[in-house]
Amino acid sequence: MTNHNTIKVAVAGPRGKMGREALTMIATTDQLQCVATIDRKNEGKLIKELEGLSDLDAPIYTDVDQCFSEQDVDVLVDFTHPDVGKYHMEKALSYGVRPVIGTSGFSEEDVQHLRTMAEDKGVGAIIAPNFSIGAVLLMKFSQMAARHFPDVEIIELHHDQKRDAPSGTAIKTGEMILQTRENKSQGHSEEKELIKGARGAEYNGFRIHSVRLPGLIAHQEVLFGGEGELLTLRHDSMNRESFMQGVRMAVNTVMDLKTLVYGLENVLE
Repeated sequence: MTNHNTIKVAVAGPRGKMGREALTMIATTDQLQCVATIDRKNEGKLIKELEGLSDLDAPIYTDVDQCFSEQDVDVLVDFTHPDVGKYHMEKALSYGVRPVIGTSGFSEEDVQHLRTMAEDKGVGAIIAPNFSIGAVLLMKFSQMAARHFPDVEIIELHHDQKRDAPSGTAIKTGEMILQTRENKSQGHSEEKELIKGARGAEYNGFRIHSVRLPGLIAHQEVLFGGEGELLTLRHDSMNRESFMQGVRMAVNTVMDLKTLVYGLENVLE
C-alpha cells in the first residue's frame, strides 16, 4: 500500500451512525482531510454547526454535482442506502472521484456496471459489505473450512434498526463458502416447516438466519457440522469504531486501484 500525501475525503451520510464515526476517524488521522459532506439537508452549513458531529469546517452539500464541482475530492466515503450509494458512486466515478462504499444491497449487475465505469475512467473503487477486519477474516476462514465441512449454517445478529436481511456480510460469506463447498442440499429430504421461515432463508443448499434485537451491533456465527464434531466461527463487533481501521485502509488502498473491488478481503494483505 502506497503512502500518499493528504487524501481529500468527502463523506456521504454524515449524520448516520457510521458517517459520524467516519468523520471522527478522518479528523484524527493526519493523512486524511474531510473537505465536504453530502447530506439530504443542512445545505450550506458547516459540519461543526451540527450538534454531536465533529468539529470540522467542511461544508455540507445536498447536491452531489455541486460538491464535486466546487471541491477537490480524492475519495468519497459513503454510508447511505443502496439506491443512494449507487447514485453517488456513479456521480463520483464520472468526476474521477474514488468511491469507498460501505453499503450492502448491490446486485451483481450493479457491481458489474460500476466496475465497467471505474475501469473506463481508470479510477479505483471499493464496495465493502463489512469494514471490520475481524469480520473479513471470518469470511476467509469460513471459505477455508467449507472445503472440509460442506454442511454449514450462517446466523447473523444485528441491531433492530437494520433494514436489510440477511446482512450483506452474511450474503458475502455465503458467496465465498460456495466457492469451496461441494454442491449439496442439506437437511432431511422430507423436512417440513411447521411455521413458515423457521429454517431461515434457503441459499444454494444451506440456510442463513437473521436475528434483529436492540442491544446488538453486528455479529455473525458460521456453524460447520461434521461426523461427531462441530466447528463454530464467530465474530462480534462491539461498537462502530471497530469498522474504522478497515475504512482507513480502504481509503488509502483505493488511491492505487484502477478497477472496482467488491469485498475488503480482496485488498486485505
